[in-house]
Amino acid sequence: MFLRLKARASYWLARRLFHWSWFVRQPRGWKWLEGQFARMANLGDVGAQSFYGHILTFRGVGLGAREEGVRLLRLAALAGDGKAAYQVGVISLAGTPGKAPDAVEAARFWRIALKAGHPLAEIKLKGLVSDDTPQ
Repeated sequence: MFLRLKARASYWLARRLFHWSWFVRQPRGWKWLEGQFARMANLGDVGAQSFYGHILTFRGVGLGAREEGVRLLRLAALAGDGKAAYQVGVISLAGTPGKAPDAVEAARFWRIALKAGHPLAEIKLKGLVSDDTPQ
């Protein structure tokens, strides 16, 4: 109980410090922030999975970071996070190294995003349907 409370407090502080660019640019500061984000994501916090997943997917260094970011985004999306579901749909439609684009999976995640109230999910779904219709 105490360790979970400590993790939440540290994560809260890390999210605040993340907006201070001078702190993020410090190697020790960034390492500490990343540790807090990873700990909360590994504890199953959906918001932390989405946040850290976005960081790793779009700003992470190397293929391993991107793969871990997509994994965290998937977990958050399946738990109902709209922003994560939208991004997983975009990634699914674009394809990843070693995996072909998958429109069915993209539509699945955009439906999750739509249920969560993401404003662009409906547009993406309509665009996907109009691209699939024969002309």
